[in-house]
Amino acid sequence: MLKLLMNCDVYSPDHLGLCDMLLGGGKILALSPSLKHLGSLSEMQKKDMNGRIVCPGLVDVHAHITGGSGEMGPASRMPELRFEDFIHNGVTTVLGLLGTDSISRSLENLIFKARALQQQGLTVLVLTGHYSYPSTTLTGSVQRDIALIEQCIGVKIAVSDHRGSNINPLELARLASDARVSGMLAGKPGITMAHLGSSKRMMTPLLDALELSDVPACNFVPTHCERSPDLVLQAARFTRMGGNADFTADDEGGGQGSAGAIMQALSAGADKSRLTVSSDAGGSLPVFDKSGQCTGMEQATSSSLLAELRRLVNLHGLGLEDALPFFTANPARLLGLESKKGALAAGADADILVLNDELRIQSLYLGGTRQF
Repeated sequence: MLKLLMNCDVYSPDHLGLCDMLLGGGKILALSPSLKHLGSLSEMQKKDMNGRIVCPGLVDVHAHITGGSGEMGPASRMPELRFEDFIHNGVTTVLGLLGTDSISRSLENLIFKARALQQQGLTVLVLTGHYSYPSTTLTGSVQRDIALIEQCIGVKIAVSDHRGSNINPLELARLASDARVSGMLAGKPGITMAHLGSSKRMMTPLLDALELSDVPACNFVPTHCERSPDLVLQAARFTRMGGNADFTADDEGGGQGSAGAIMQALSAGADKSRLTVSSDAGGSLPVFDKSGQCTGMEQATSSSLLAELRRLVNLHGLGLEDALPFFTANPARLLGLESKKGALAAGADADILVLNDELRIQSLYLGGTRQF
């Protein structure tokens, strides 16, 4: 059935002002300042949005959908995420991945969990590999996983972290080259997402890998770039080289979260089209003492995304149309979904988030179907 959403204050993420949207077949069929003349059509559902903010569903490029690792033993493993954990926080597209643990958390489990979430209506892609090297795979190689597994678009690895394998720059260059080539063969992004730990080496392994290879910087996605002011400056330079920089959002609460780091990156001349914000939802958030012992742990949630959006707009004064791309258009491009996700336009998927003036969720549509 066709749906007509009227009087939407549309952020596509560009601010288009008051518009009407025609939805059908899971797509946005038309977007115009006035489509009210279509309201007389039979079999048409009409909804007056009364000037509410209407924007694309959020695209989360870092989520532990099967639950995060348990750095304090088996009892500390994090639970799997639910469909509701995403939609009630505005997320409609997800990139699922593994972390430290590839023993009790398998790629088989990751794929099946991704399929389960997809059956419920989310769009879900995955990465092969995890923190360690050689990479854990399903088919025997990173290249074959990316080329042959429909949902797999790249590989995960950890650098500058005591929980990784201390992969050397040449190995990292080979891994990224494998991901890039298989991505080319399969028509996928072929990205290498590099978890950045708190080591003083920061992004040095990635920069060294670029020096040793012809892999373009755009194939690398360093994540957790908010860890320190020096890392933020390094990430800003990396985007100017054509690379990407992903910042991990922080939940609601006191302080500036990661919004301050994002503003620092922008002030340092970062390419704003290459900045993304992800949640690390489902991931464990361990606290280590000076001796390396884990002394506490919490679980990240996707609610942190809208918390950071509010900080950027309300605390730092960034315009909503300037902040939204970090959560929508930019991550959609990173996943190779820019024609379908992360934007409101004729032909795009009808994944739509409705917010009030305080940037809190009022309702959400998946493929044109209202979820709440």
